[in-house]
Amino acid sequence: MSDLDIEGLGEDFPLLEGIRTARAIRRLRADPVPEALIRKVCEAGTFAPSGGNRQPWIFVAVTEADRRAWIAERYRARFRQYIVPTLERAEADPSVPEAKIRNMRAALHLADHFHEAPVHLFVAGWTRRGETQSQALFPAIQNVLLACRAVGLGASLTTVHLADGAEIDAYLGLSPATPSCALLPIGWPEGKHGRPPRASVDEKLFFESVPEGAIEARR
Repeated sequence: MSDLDIEGLGEDFPLLEGIRTARAIRRLRADPVPEALIRKVCEAGTFAPSGGNRQPWIFVAVTEADRRAWIAERYRARFRQYIVPTLERAEADPSVPEAKIRNMRAALHLADHFHEAPVHLFVAGWTRRGETQSQALFPAIQNVLLACRAVGLGASLTTVHLADGAEIDAYLGLSPATPSCALLPIGWPEGKHGRPPRASVDEKLFFESVPEGAIEARR
């Protein structure tokens, strides 16, 4: 990867194509990602909107193997506690769509191989009036995910680490005034990007008001 043109990589990628095909990539190769490329995708995050242009975001990229292993140990334990019973129930229920089961298996694969993901990118930010500024941090996260798509990296968004948030934040050098809100495992994808299944926008878009009975209750 040393011959990558990082400055030019992704610069001409079509925006709407990136939005449509930036699916969650949970199967990642262990190959390292250049620091300059990590910087590039994080720079995209800094162009997100924020109230009063406060720009509260802080990015912490963990790349050292022993530190990633420490994080992965906690992530894996928490995620398995949650997903294994859910997956077992889903596999025993013929009414559960196979696509949903595949997604759960992919998420479990990520958890079991979390230490292999070459970049653990934490997104944190300054609180305001005691509250996380999520309205700014999550647009920044989406920008990072889109930038990963543009340059050919795979990534996904998870918040599982928040179950051990205080311990992990302290490990990262973050204070209670700058808590993390999300974790993005990033690396070169094993598979390919592509359009994820989505319901038609015509089922989601209404003009002026929502007709009675147009929105069905969800399970």
